[in-house]
Amino acid sequence: MATTSILRQKTSLQESVLDILNQQMGVEAHSSALYLSMSAWCYAQGLRGCGEFFRKQSDEEREHMMKIFHYITHAGALAVSPEVPKVEASFDDLRAILVKALDQEIQITENFNKMTEHCQKVRDFQTARFLQWYLDEQLEEERQARRCIEIFDLMNAKDALYDIDREIHDLKKGE
Repeated sequence: MATTSILRQKTSLQESVLDILNQQMGVEAHSSALYLSMSAWCYAQGLRGCGEFFRKQSDEEREHMMKIFHYITHAGALAVSPEVPKVEASFDDLRAILVKALDQEIQITENFNKMTEHCQKVRDFQTARFLQWYLDEQLEEERQARRCIEIFDLMNAKDALYDIDREIHDLKKGE
């Protein structure tokens, strides 16, 4: 047992990099919870397509968190299970949710940019390369969030909620 503990303490991950990776797991967990809350709100409004869309977004964010978890553990370091603070459960309308989702994705992109910059600064090129996948993914996430707002705005909001709901749902089908 003592041998395993000693081996687990030996890792090429620097403490500062481990800290930001663990922090990002918390961001991903919070994002997953937020999207699940958005999904629940949509379902409660009868927007089943949007509810399904945001449920899938929630699942993706958890997968992103787990990808970081596995990276940390495979490097022999300690991944810390994130605490998720209470997330918003009530929203003004669908457009407000769509804007919040875009803001969330932009913030996550900024996080990954800062993380990559830090990794390069401390010469942890392996982790910087690992983070490149997230940067590529965030480009797609932001594009999709912008498209949802475009669909909403193009269809003139309340008069076309059924069509908006269907179009947003279909965005996930096209992946």
